This record gives sequence, structure tokens and C-alpha cells, in this order.
Amino acid sequence: MDKKPVVALLGTLDTKGEEYAFLKECFISQNVETLVIDAGILDTPAIMPDIPSDEVAKAAGTSVKELLETGDRGKAIAAMASGARELVSRLYADKKFDGIMGMGGSGGSVIASAAMRALPVGVPKLLVSTLASGDTRPYVGTSDITMMYSVVDISGINRISSSILHNAANAMAGMVKNLEKADMPGEKPILGATMFGVTTPCVSHAREKLEEMGYEVLVFHAVGVGGQTMESLIRSGYISAVLDATTTELADEVAGGILSAGPDRLEAAGEAGIPQVVSLGALDMANFGPADTVPAKLKDRKFHIHNETVTLMRTTPGENATIGKMIAEKLNASKGKTALFIPLKGVSAIDIEGGVFYDNEADEALFSAIRENLNTDKVELIEMDLNVNDPEFAEAMAEKIDEFYRT
Repeated sequence: MDKKPVVALLGTLDTKGEEYAFLKECFISQNVETLVIDAGILDTPAIMPDIPSDEVAKAAGTSVKELLETGDRGKAIAAMASGARELVSRLYADKKFDGIMGMGGSGGSVIASAAMRALPVGVPKLLVSTLASGDTRPYVGTSDITMMYSVVDISGINRISSSILHNAANAMAGMVKNLEKADMPGEKPILGATMFGVTTPCVSHAREKLEEMGYEVLVFHAVGVGGQTMESLIRSGYISAVLDATTTELADEVAGGILSAGPDRLEAAGEAGIPQVVSLGALDMANFGPADTVPAKLKDRKFHIHNETVTLMRTTPGENATIGKMIAEKLNASKGKTALFIPLKGVSAIDIEGGVFYDNEADEALFSAIRENLNTDKVELIEMDLNVNDPEFAEAMAEKIDEFYRT
């Protein structure tokens, strides 16, 4: 007889016991087993867990008794989130469950999502939350967590909550029952690539060529979380080589835009020692939301309204010099084969002669800072008299990353 799939149910059973009992019954009706993990500390759980809250607290180096004695709810949530992360990682490594589900308000969502983010990409993760209709980035991060809005507060079973939770359980049951159907052959090397709207022709052309060469190419939208996600997968060992054609998130980091991937961007591939080919895609711009959200202190800068929700700001020579030095220093520290491609005729579709962001002085400040700071004994520097979106430029980068990977 085939083994039944198992869903880990992680939550605060002291306050959400009735709801978790309902979920458990939903899974039983779907012929799916559950592993109930209690992360609550206030009262006796409303249903008996398979793993009690003391085990979660112990994984964080504390105890429920100690957390109660502090009287600090925030500290307790942080500790139980840490413990849940450690415990769930261990349980998954031991093959105790196939997917994980949780629900809650802010506290429950923090605890459950912390554990979910510790699991590999592809493990089914579903979080029913009162916060799922707002900014979900603090919960999802760079993981593949599915969040479902609870519509009503998770407080008892009623005609709305029962429908939402029933749908959520059915969705999770479907995921864990069909895991084997999602498996794909893992023979092709996986290559990460970064793209933005204004570098789409470049990356699309390079991707097509690399796929012809036998690579599986994962393209990441360089909007902050995109770069973070790619680098998270690099650190997890999923990605074998990188075509980082679009480093625009560094412009947001330096110029104060809203799409920064943080100060550590462009470091994961070098630290991992995997081959990387890097270019300067979209470093002519920092990103903001609608025009009326741009900070007043920047009102004298050069802007381009990309659409009603995206306003682009041209980077200055000074900012570009800072970015160029930053890129050079990051690449100098790389442990693997690395090349940097400079497109001398512009770094984006609108940084081209006659384009709205064409600025030879700003581009030259970027290029010069790279030349002055890059250690060319370690990093191959390739300058081409082309725009980043010219097919020849894309092909040259694709051929270089293939050369690096195969030699």
C-alpha cells in the first residue's frame, strides 16, 4: 500500500486549536495524514499536538516556562519562530512530512513563515493569514510560500472561515498528493540570469542561445526581491553558473530607489566560486513608484515616467562612479571564473543615442570607475562597442559563460 502524504500543521494551538482541529479533519477526508506542531505558549492546547510547544522552544534554546516568565510577547514570538525554523528543518530532513501549512494573524504568520522559509524550494508551503492582502514580503521573502487571505479573522469556525480553510486544505492536499508529478530531469546545468524591462532583448536572446547549448536558464526580475532570490538559490547550491546581465538593483542601493536588493547584492556567486558573467544592465536608472511618491529632495533630477506606477530616475556621474567601484570590488573578491562585460553604447534600451536616458558623461563615469578598480588579473574585462541589447553583445556573454562552465 502506498504511503499516505503527510502535511505538517504548524501553529499556536492555545489560540487556534479549534481551527487546526477543523483543518486536520479536512485532511483526513482527503486521505492525507498530519503532523501537528504546537507553537503556542499561553494555555493548554485546544487539541493534542504530535509535537508539543516545549519541543519548539527547546529547539530555540529556551523553554515555554522561561518565555512565560519574561512576559514579553515579542520575545516569545521571535523565540518560537526560531525554534520552529530549526525543528521543521530537522523534521523535513528526516522525511517526516511532505508539505507544511499554517495559519494565523501577525504572530502566527511570523512563526509559520519563518519555518517555511527554511525549507527548500519546491516543498509545498501554504499560509492562511489575516495579512495576506497586504505587503507579504516580510513573510514570503525569497521563498515559494503560497499565502491565502483569511477574509475574516481566524477566530472560530463559521460559514466564511470554514469555506476558506476547506479550500486551503484541498489546495495543500492536491500539492502533496502530486509531488512526484512535479519532478523534472535534473541533467541540465541550471544557470541564473537577471533581467529588467529595458534589458529584455539582451537576456531573452542570451537565454535562447544558452538553452540551445543545453542549459536550463532561470530568469530573475531584478526588482530587489528578484536579485535576492537568485542569490539565495546560489547559496543553496541550486545554480551552477550566473549570467548577471542586469545589475540595476545596485543603482537603487546607491541612489535611494525602491528596488534595492541590499548591500550584499552581487556577492553570492563570487563566494560560491561558480562561474559568472556580469554586465551593467539598467544601471542608468533608480526606481520609484508613481511620480507623486518621489521624494521632494530629488525633484530636480532627470525622470522618465515608465508607466503610472513606475517612475525612473537617471543616475548621475557621481552615483555611477560609486556603483562602478562597488562592482569592481565585489568581483575582485570572487573565488571562481568571472568576466565583466561593458556595453560602450549604453546599458539599457533608453540609454542609447537619442534615448531619454542617454548620458555619455554618466556612462563614462561608470566605465572609468570599473577600469580603475577592477583587478584584471582575476576578472576578465571585455568592452564592446555595442548597446547591452544588441544581439552580438548577448551572444558574446552567452558564449563566455559556456566557456567558463565547460573548462
